[in-house]
Amino acid sequence: MSRYLRPAARLAATARTAAAPRALTRFSPVSFAVSQRRTFADVKGTKEYTVRDALNEAMAEELEANDKVFIIGEEVAQYNGAYKVTKGLLDRFGEKRVIDTPITESGFCGLAVGAALSGLHPVCEFMTFNFAMQAIDQIVNSAAKTLYMSGGIQPCNITFRGPNGFASGVGAQHSQDYSAWYGSIPGLKVVSPWSAEDAKGLLKAAIRDPNPVVFLENELMYGVSFPMSEAAQKDDFVLPFGKAKIERQGKDLTIVSLSRTVGQCLVAAEALKKNYGVEAEVINLRSVKPLDIETIVKSVKKTHRLISVESGFPFAGMGAEILATTMEYAFDYLDAPAQRITGAEVPTPYAQGLEQMSFPTEQLIESFAAKVLRV
Repeated sequence: MSRYLRPAARLAATARTAAAPRALTRFSPVSFAVSQRRTFADVKGTKEYTVRDALNEAMAEELEANDKVFIIGEEVAQYNGAYKVTKGLLDRFGEKRVIDTPITESGFCGLAVGAALSGLHPVCEFMTFNFAMQAIDQIVNSAAKTLYMSGGIQPCNITFRGPNGFASGVGAQHSQDYSAWYGSIPGLKVVSPWSAEDAKGLLKAAIRDPNPVVFLENELMYGVSFPMSEAAQKDDFVLPFGKAKIERQGKDLTIVSLSRTVGQCLVAAEALKKNYGVEAEVINLRSVKPLDIETIVKSVKKTHRLISVESGFPFAGMGAEILATTMEYAFDYLDAPAQRITGAEVPTPYAQGLEQMSFPTEQLIESFAAKVLRV
């Protein structure tokens, strides 16, 4: 059991091939933009979108299509959003649809939940989901449980969105991943996009969904560009919840990930092919709850090995759920114990070097996968 509680940077310590240490760099969109990109077999009609632009377009289209939709949060209007995700929406839709609030998460979140219970469709932005701790009662006890407690009579159409997890040099109070937290609450749907298409399609689905949705973005991904397909550029593009996407086909190992670590897994998968000649299949979960266990199990039946990768804490985290559920449904297909790579079991350090050691890296994923494959 102790091996699961080690910091992520130590999980590959017993790998056969020791990698040369990398220079420590600050996490920034520029430093890993190339690693997070993907291409399409048919590039006809594709257009470059940053994740920020995709989120902005999704909200603009839903504001245009439904006058019940409005956006509320700190600095979302006049300042164009702390991360400029809501840029231009105030000028386009006016102050009754894009509403600035004081720094009172408990207050404006409660107001938004009340508006949702009254029939409106608010998009409630938290400057970071760490600040949503101030409004946890409204999210869990008011939004998530009302439909059940009303006997299915009272829906609550609300979208809680904002950056989740660690950023760069922002300390422990601004660096927690809430995927497993909110995923454990009945009544909440939880999604975590990686690419621009994920961001647009899932956010539009969240705003349209009659139930509360927790939409976990990643600050480091906002400025990263992805080619968006012609279909995804249209205003009717919506991605279903509970449906993962296979970003890379493979036959030797299944790697399941979400949010920013999807791109890291793709880089590691290419390195595994180059250095060891093995093909890893990379699954982008997209949806935390509902979880697409069917896609994971189908992949494991083909590859017979599984690694989950996340930036959250190891104890009771997403990796724990993925491994447990997979072994319930596909134990007989595993040729080796399913494994997980997570963030370290420690409040995120502020110091640059320690911060770098606290989360999965491309080299760590490659080395640990090589150990699982015994290559």
